Amino acid sequence: MLHTLTRSPWQMDFTGFLRMLAPGDDVLLIQDGVAAGIAGTSFLELLQQAPISLYALENDIVARGLSGQISTDIGRVSYNDFVRLAITHPGQMNW
Repeated sequence: MLHTLTRSPWQMDFTGFLRMLAPGDDVLLIQDGVAAGIAGTSFLELLQQAPISLYALENDIVARGLSGQISTDIGRVSYNDFVRLAITHPGQMNW
C-alpha cells in the first residue's frame, strides 16, 4: 500500500498512522508531511523503525525550505516518481 502523508506530524494522530503501516508498504511525504523527514526528530526515528520504504517529494521539501534538514536516508522523488509509486500500489491511503 502507498501511504501519502500530507499533514505535519505535529497536527495529526501520528501514532494511529504508524499502526496502519504494514511490511512492504511505501510512505511518501508530501506537502506539510515532509516535516516528518527532518533529521533528528522522533517522527523520523519512528518511521525508520517501521518495515516500510520512505520517500519525500523533492518539490515540497524545497518549497518549505527544508532541503538541508531532511534526512539523507529518505529517498527524494519527483512528480514522475510519485506517479510510478501510485501505479505500483493499487491500494492507497492519504493522511
